[in-house]
Amino acid sequence: MKLHKTLALASAMATATTIMANTLDPANPSGNVVDRFADIEVLRYVVPDFNNLSLNQKKLIYFLTEAALQGRDILWDQNGKYNLPLRQLLEAVYTNYSGDRNSADFKAFETYLKQVEFGNGVYHHYSMDKFIPGFSKEWFAGEVANLKTANRLPFSSATLDILEKVIFDPGFMAKRVNQAAGEDLILTSACNLYENISQPEVEAYYAALKDTTDLTPISYGLNSRLVKNPDGTIQEQVYMLGGYYSDAIARIIDNLDKAKKYAESPQQAAVIEELIKFYRTGDLKTFDSYSILWTEDTDSQVDFINGFIESYGDPLGMTGAWESIVNFRDEKASARTKALATNAQWFEDNSPVDPRFRKPHVKGVSAKVINAAILAGDAYPATPIGINLPNANWIRAAHGSKSVTIENITRAYDDASHGNGFNEEFVIDQPTRDLLDKYLFITDNLHTDLHECLGHGSGRLLPGVDPDALKAHGSTLEETRADLFALYYLADPKLVELGLLDNPDAYKAEYYKYMLNGLMTQLMRIEPGKEVEEAHMRNRKLIAEWAFEHGADENVVEYVKKDGKTFIQINDYAKLRDLFGQLLKEIQRIKSEGDYAAGEALVEKYAVKVDPQLHKEVLARYATLDIAPYKGFVNPVYVAVDANGNPTTTEEEITDVKVTYEEEYIPQMLRYSRDYSPLTK
Repeated sequence: MKLHKTLALASAMATATTIMANTLDPANPSGNVVDRFADIEVLRYVVPDFNNLSLNQKKLIYFLTEAALQGRDILWDQNGKYNLPLRQLLEAVYTNYSGDRNSADFKAFETYLKQVEFGNGVYHHYSMDKFIPGFSKEWFAGEVANLKTANRLPFSSATLDILEKVIFDPGFMAKRVNQAAGEDLILTSACNLYENISQPEVEAYYAALKDTTDLTPISYGLNSRLVKNPDGTIQEQVYMLGGYYSDAIARIIDNLDKAKKYAESPQQAAVIEELIKFYRTGDLKTFDSYSILWTEDTDSQVDFINGFIESYGDPLGMTGAWESIVNFRDEKASARTKALATNAQWFEDNSPVDPRFRKPHVKGVSAKVINAAILAGDAYPATPIGINLPNANWIRAAHGSKSVTIENITRAYDDASHGNGFNEEFVIDQPTRDLLDKYLFITDNLHTDLHECLGHGSGRLLPGVDPDALKAHGSTLEETRADLFALYYLADPKLVELGLLDNPDAYKAEYYKYMLNGLMTQLMRIEPGKEVEEAHMRNRKLIAEWAFEHGADENVVEYVKKDGKTFIQINDYAKLRDLFGQLLKEIQRIKSEGDYAAGEALVEKYAVKVDPQLHKEVLARYATLDIAPYKGFVNPVYVAVDANGNPTTTEEEITDVKVTYEEEYIPQMLRYSRDYSPLTK
């Protein structure tokens, strides 16, 4: 599970001066704005203390980073059948263009290319809608003709025809992941995880494989693509060496094998070896074995995730998108997550949920604050700020989980925000703005810690309950459960007792931000006339709308009009906390019992529909502010050098690894396409 940053936090916790686009402050590049286009802002993040690591730790990170970058093509292909050739075509037009780069068509094309690169394909990373080109079809046809004339077009005419349809026909493969109720979610989703097969057929196929009495159930579909052949037979195309994505997986394995030599311990070496074994065999039991070994390795300072992890990109929540994050522990900041992990049993025992659904013995909860060294696949350019893994419920129950808060990413968001007018426009009054200024940064980080460390790791399923029983709503309800756990405990005196907060009222900053975002400001990410579809947005809306409705009789939260504008006012924070606890109790029951009908009813009633008048107002007010709704990052560049300080690709010659932060957005994307494209060679 992963937690993404909300706009309200990125705006409200501003503390540092924004650097203008395409400039770099060498002394402090964190948060520098690299590029701005459409609804996206691209930032830099720094990797604190990298130079203080040992040579072997640097080598370990270097080869894990190379393994991460080699998986890039996998995600692009998972996101859409034609994404890889489309990327080749767009980059060929861009790099070979000889006309006026200030012309309207080229500038619109450049924006489109940047959007596609950011989305790892032709779909928006958040809304899942297809990007609409602002350049003319005639202009593009002329540039393609120029490529043909220069013999630089890497496709046949048949491929070119379908790519032009992908670009210019808005109704063709229009949405990567469809979550609309009452529709066949597979047939109406353009992700490349299924082919020629319907939702009932997919569900029936996996239902026939599952043994609901197995206490260690396999995560069927996690690393495969399901296809119905012309003869009607159904085939799983497994992601493995010698199978689907073999060329990319071979490069990942090669770099993992090199990284293993520099593991910090035999235990960490065993983790890497088991991951290699999984990639070689595609066996999901081996993946479970790897996940257990990874979960139990809590001593290594350097750590990583690499593989098919989160299933938000699958309309049925089964297939894992490929991703990797390489990181190392921030020893000082990890003190707060250690305090939470050490007291995990207390939080579980005092949870407001039914005791039947609590864990009697919380096992293996570990949490830390990390610095990301590289972001890749589904974690790049847009990245989570917190992660809790593994996702398999039985592993979490028997072996625990690892949770991280990514501090250098959070810091980069913070450093990039300053004086943008968000608080003045949307926060109801000066005392509330002062509250956010003083306490939102720490309470939001603690919310992330609680969400990942304890929220996802809390509770248990009843015996025989299918982990996938909540189907398409599983991701939304799981994020709702973890958020509610965090919100409930943010207001608990235990956090003051543990020294994590210095004021028992500090939690109110996060409560206000959360309700404001869930009820109003996250609507700026939705196009007029559209509903809420992304799992995290649905989660926040469900919580805020449910609490608003169920607290209406006591006026716990209300909409207030001031000077013709709508604001959120919280009248009773203590009762709001109680409402969060009540909803947490019900969401945990739904998950523990696998009550799909109740879960679906909550999502459809509270998490999907948009008030058109409020939406219109939010969009109009937001339009007056110069804030990009979405942010992402360019990666640092790692260069292995020899004794003379010269770059080297020979492993035995490496005497140091240098990290730099100067690379720009499109140059990084073009370099990645040149050096890390095993599926397009």
